[in-house]
Amino acid sequence: MLFRARQFEFVFPRPALVMGIVNVTPDSFSDGGKFSSHEAAVAHALGLAAQGAEILDIGGESTRPGAVPVSEEEELRRTIPVIEKLAALTKAAISVDTMKPAVARAALAAGASIVNDVAAVTRKDFTMWKVVAEEQAGYVAMHAQGTPETMQDNPFYQDVLRDISEIFSERLGLMLNGAGLPMEQVALDVGIGFGKTPEHNLQLLAALRGFTKWQRPLVLGVSRKSFLGQLTGAEVGNRLPAALACMTLALAVGGAQIIRTHDVAATVQAARMAEAILSRRSNVLD
Repeated sequence: MLFRARQFEFVFPRPALVMGIVNVTPDSFSDGGKFSSHEAAVAHALGLAAQGAEILDIGGESTRPGAVPVSEEEELRRTIPVIEKLAALTKAAISVDTMKPAVARAALAAGASIVNDVAAVTRKDFTMWKVVAEEQAGYVAMHAQGTPETMQDNPFYQDVLRDISEIFSERLGLMLNGAGLPMEQVALDVGIGFGKTPEHNLQLLAALRGFTKWQRPLVLGVSRKSFLGQLTGAEVGNRLPAALACMTLALAVGGAQIIRTHDVAATVQAARMAEAILSRRSNVLD
């Protein structure tokens, strides 16, 4: 299976890709303000790359529950200088975490190769997908119910697994047939914590392999999320063990291939250990 993102080609099966989170925002839920200056964001991103992140995900608009949207101009001001500097300083693939087509286009012009789109399943037109197709960029299509500002007000599904599966099928058809976006440029993210209750999140994690049926890479993003705290009692800064448990199971039985995280070093170490064990399974007799 191939995931193509401009000059990058990731061929699976291969060791899981780790995507390091770089929030250039004052209000992200776990590290808001820590890396809001361009210099701090670049330094942090380079540190994540040194720890093993093969993708750096740069975001200039918080998508935490209850987050208020920012203007296009402000999002451009936050992200583009960071992407330009990183493109000259690292060989890691750069992703822009945005819902705005104009920001995506500017980020790709500045050196990004992937668009990470929280609004992938709620789009009313093909503009974002056409930008990605024209630029031959990678695209992470995330499922989110509602908007960040309202998504956790009252998440409801008839059947969370079936509902999201049906939406992905419909959206993938629109991307390919309506916008000419090749499937080799698309990865899928079920959107843990984005318009879901803790029970919805657990069901999705338990049945993650069902979302491999489209033969597209699966992105898993659970890092520091509130459902981990709701289930374990851990505060934001102490949720890494719970996130690593989710990741390890997602690698072992869920078919995840890309792990999005704040904690790159620990995630890389845990992933490589899990993969080393999993590679020996065929040699073990029942």
